[in-house]
Formats: sequence, C-alpha cells, structure tokens
Amino acid sequence: MATQNASVADRIRLSYRAADAESEGDDGLDDDDLVHDRIQEPHFRAYLRRVHGGEVAVGDEWTEFVNCGCGSTTDVVVRVVSLDGGTTLTEDTEVTLVRAGADAAD
Repeated sequence: MATQNASVADRIRLSYRAADAESEGDDGLDDDDLVHDRIQEPHFRAYLRRVHGGEVAVGDEWTEFVNCGCGSTTDVVVRVVSLDGGTTLTEDTEVTLVRAGADAAD
C-alpha cells in the first residue's frame, strides 16, 4: 500500500498485450476490437484502480483477464508505462490504456 509520503499520481499510462504474446512489441491480439473495447470501458479502469491502488512504478506488470462475453475471457498483461504527478494510484488518478507497441505514442 502507499506510504503517507507518496504523492498521488495525476495520470497513469498503461499498455496491454495478450498474456501469450510472443514479444512486447507484438500485442498478440490480432486486431481484436472486442478486447480493446472492453479494456476501454470505465469499469475496467475502476477495477484496476481498486485492485492495484497504492504505490506503483514504471515497469510494474499485472496479469488480468478481459470478459469477452458468453463465458469467454482473454488473459492480458497490463504494464505501467508512465506516471505523472506522483507514484500512488488512487480513484482520482486518470488511467489511460493503450495497446502494447503504441506506448511511445501520445
């Protein structure tokens, strides 16, 4: 959990890729718009804030699953690409998710 000295991150940029992707530059999602759409939903970002809230660092990785409907899921790896304003993830932190390989783009 966050220490009292840690400052709240204003923004966190996360990349995501399929858990079984061959490399970080290849997101392994085969242009899967459904996974991308589900990851962009507000409840997924709220889930990440709640589960991973507290001190985070660039390079941290979390394995999560995305609900693709009808009991189908896709495992993804979510990686912290950058933090602005602090190192503590809270409900007030703006969360941006981009496909792996797009992390350098703004």
